[in-house]
Amino acid sequence: MPEKPERRWGIAGGERRRPDRIPWARATGARRRGIAGGEGRRPGRIPSAGASGAHRWGIAILIGAAIAISYFDRQTLPVAINAIQREIPISNTQFSQLQAAFLTAYAIMYAGGGRLIDVLGVRTGFALIMAWWSLASASHALASGFRPLAASRFLLGMGEGGGFPAATKAVAEWFPVRERSTAMGIINAGTAVGAVAAPPLIAIILATLSWRWVFALSGAAGLLWTLWWMRAYFTPAKVAQEREPAIPWLHLLGNTQVQGLVFAKFLSDAAWYFYLFWLPKYLYDARGFDTKQVGYYAWIPYAASGVGSIAGGWFSSRLIERGRSVNFARKVALGASAALMPWIFFVTHAPVHFAIVLFSVAFFGQQSWSTLVMILPTDLFPRGAVGSVAGLVGFGGAIGGVVFGLVAGYLLDHGFGYGPVFALVSSFHVAAFCVILATVRKVPT
Repeated sequence: MPEKPERRWGIAGGERRRPDRIPWARATGARRRGIAGGEGRRPGRIPSAGASGAHRWGIAILIGAAIAISYFDRQTLPVAINAIQREIPISNTQFSQLQAAFLTAYAIMYAGGGRLIDVLGVRTGFALIMAWWSLASASHALASGFRPLAASRFLLGMGEGGGFPAATKAVAEWFPVRERSTAMGIINAGTAVGAVAAPPLIAIILATLSWRWVFALSGAAGLLWTLWWMRAYFTPAKVAQEREPAIPWLHLLGNTQVQGLVFAKFLSDAAWYFYLFWLPKYLYDARGFDTKQVGYYAWIPYAASGVGSIAGGWFSSRLIERGRSVNFARKVALGASAALMPWIFFVTHAPVHFAIVLFSVAFFGQQSWSTLVMILPTDLFPRGAVGSVAGLVGFGGAIGGVVFGLVAGYLLDHGFGYGPVFALVSSFHVAAFCVILATVRKVPT
């Protein structure tokens, strides 16, 4: 007996209809195609007849360069903090507040930026976002005290919040399902390129100029990228012809899978933002490093994160190519990534060289995880909702970073030390994986 059409309209594109299924599947043209992909095309088909493979991968590299700049911008304050403190006194609590200013704006605009990308499109939306955050980064150079620094940090977060939603939607526009996790891995590897480049380059700038030039030059790099983007990126013709309407946030927020992804990202990014913002400070405070030593060692975990970004995406794509279901490929790769994270518990008890190894393992696992989590919206939702869902997921992650960053600052200023902090972050990814298993029952093929 042929399968009834309504059984193909579930959130996972092949489940029975459940009470929590998204009610707008028919309205968005997702009927019979399944909510996943909702594109009216086979998973392996190239989205534009004229889009060559080389051009698609060139788009991934271009967006990866933007992400590299964003992560360089984020590292400017943590790496230059010692030089800044010679002019502007900043306590541990104030340092955590500066990160909270960035992440609060980042969280709000992650969701808002995702919506902006769905409305304006990737090309225009990403250009506006990049120009904003580049000018915000440069504005740090004018700061004369804690409050101006906090204001600049807030403005930077507003701009950078739209970066990953734009990247996720671009992947949905340009890449078939079997290539998406690899493409996102390349893009996500930009986080490592920016973070690896930051410590040594900032150390050179600090040695030859001043900390204010760190921010001015990073802003200039972003503006140059914006010009490159406007010349190089276009929306595939087929996507432009089949543009789908944006989905109301209230409908998205009421969906169990969206809720699960948001909470999982809240947990995992609480750990990631702690690593990202506090690793240089940990090396300064707990290991007695100076700026040159931080420049010498701190790039190593970020290099491992770049390898993890590509490896996680490649591993999932490879499983699909070998005939495994998308559900199996995504969840096995996510579980393997989460399994690497508890080792960070031992970092405070290890000699410095082995501590760098443990950080590298954690960074590898984290960015492998991040690549896979950020590709799930393209697997689960129609293209008209991808930017919004990616924005909401990133919003959850940034809020996790805000909350745990403030907790970490409080614990360190009240004498608890780094041991309890690392004990907490070692458990977050495992808990996040359990959340995904419970809420995303099946990723459709």
